[in-house]
Order: sequence, then structure tokens, then C-alpha cells
Amino acid sequence: MAKIQVKQVRSAIGRTKTQKRTLEALGLKKLHQVVEHDDTPAILGMISAINHLVVVVK
Repeated sequence: MAKIQVKQVRSAIGRTKTQKRTLEALGLKKLHQVVEHDDTPAILGMISAINHLVVVVK
């Protein structure tokens, strides 16, 4: 399965609780942190929900 890298580029300060929980579920805790995940529909849905806070690095 294909892998994608997700990088947090915006702060979670002032965001809703669901957006903060989505960042935590992806494994993102700090700014500019990069995590690698499988390219599944669930992960892509989480990324699209917080696309203003993260960027996908390939």
C-alpha cells in the first residue's frame, strides 16, 4: 500500500476540540512534525478535515 507523509504547518491553538483530536489521531503533536501513514480512505478523510493545518509531503 502507498505511503503518504503528513506535516503539521499550522498551530492547533484556538481550534475546535474535534480538530485537535484529529491531529492527535494522526500522531501530530508539534509544528513541522512529519508522520507517515498508509494511503487509506480513513486517513485521507482525516487529512481533508484538517487540510488548513497540515500539508501532504510525498
